[in-house]
Order: sequence, then structure tokens, then C-alpha cells
Amino acid sequence: MRRYPECIDFHAFHDLNLFVLRHEWLADFFGVIEVAAPIVLASATVLLWLLARPGSDRKWKLASTAALASAALGLLVNQLIADVWDRARPFQDHSGVHTWVARSHDPSFPSDHASAAFAIAFAVLFFDRVAGILFIVAAALIAVGRVVVGVHYPGDVVAGALVGLACAVVVCKLALPLLRSLVRLVERVTDPLVAPVWRRLPPR
Repeated sequence: MRRYPECIDFHAFHDLNLFVLRHEWLADFFGVIEVAAPIVLASATVLLWLLARPGSDRKWKLASTAALASAALGLLVNQLIADVWDRARPFQDHSGVHTWVARSHDPSFPSDHASAAFAIAFAVLFFDRVAGILFIVAAALIAVGRVVVGVHYPGDVVAGALVGLACAVVVCKLALPLLRSLVRLVERVTDPLVAPVWRRLPPR
């Protein structure tokens, strides 16, 4: 017999799945989001580093480094959780579930997409509020999309968001001295490469 919280999770998923079946434009929209948004989010994270003028404030370089480290930590934490609770995907446990993207058969809980996206977003938020809010909006679209296209329960993406937040806190608050050292080391390589481009731009 299923535990009560899991029943609530499935019923919420089931109701949304039927709603999307009747409004397939939602599936089409979020299907595009599921393909494009993770690529855009990852590219934007790297772009933060490149947008930091050599010799200026390291805020965006720290944000970029912390975001990538937080995402990596989030995916590692997810693997550890999945080893304890190997929750099947909705379409594996229930008949009649509709999906609109390729079916993955790795553990459903927590959502890797949500964990990585929110780890990046919250890490950026710790260093830049405006950029962080934009990243959080993108992360939320990715997380919601995982449920809309039928490959995750709502609880999977909520748990993923919490994992992402926790990992961003750990990286940004506890590992900040290490991040600063890493940024100083890497910028010795990248700054000379981007400096010619910045010299052609007017000073801020």
C-alpha cells in the first residue's frame, strides 16, 4: 500500500498529466523549454565569467564558479539519495501516463534537472540579486517542465530545488575562501584571452 504523501504526489501529477493531454500546446511549449533551457542556463553561467572585465570586481566570476560547483555537488547528493530511495518514474509505476519527451529510466527522486538548475540559480543569487532572479525563473521553468512533460512527480522537483538550495548554501557560505583562491588561479589564464576584447570597449 502506498504511503499517503506519495498518493498526494501521484494525484497531483495525474491531474496535471490529464490537463496537459487536453492542452498539448503546453507540452509543446515545455518540450522546447526542456531542450533549450538547460543549455541556455549552463551557457549563461559560463558567460558570467566572461562578462567580468579583467582586473575589475570578481563578483560574477565568483558567481559562475560557485554555480558550477553547486550544480556538481547537487548531482552528487542526488546520487546518494537515489541509492537510499530508488523511486521509479511515474510512467514506470503507473499505466496510462503520457510523456512528451524521451523516457529516462534513472531514479525519479530527486530531479537532477531541478537540483542542478536551482543550485546554479541560488548560487548566482548569493552574488548578484538581479541576475540571480533571472536564473531562478529559468530554473523554475525547467523544474515545472519536468512535471508537465510527464517524467517527474511534483515532489521530485521540489526535492530537487531544496537540494539545489542546500548545495548552493554549502558552496557559497562554507567554501568561499576556496572559491576565491580558485578564481584568482583560473583568471590568470582567462583574463589575458579576453582582455583584447575588453580593451575595445568603453570603460564602465
